Amino acid sequence: MSNDSSQSPPDRRWLIALAWVWVGVPLAYGLYELVRKVTQLFTG
Repeated sequence: MSNDSSQSPPDRRWLIALAWVWVGVPLAYGLYELVRKVTQLFTG
């Protein structure tokens, strides 16, 4: 007899990785643009 309640929960590591990419890429781009503009501001 198979017991369906003993199955492990679905693997959601790919969803967690996708969420990190979804947030991390725009954040990294924003930080890159910030550093670029700050250096322009202080170097003229």
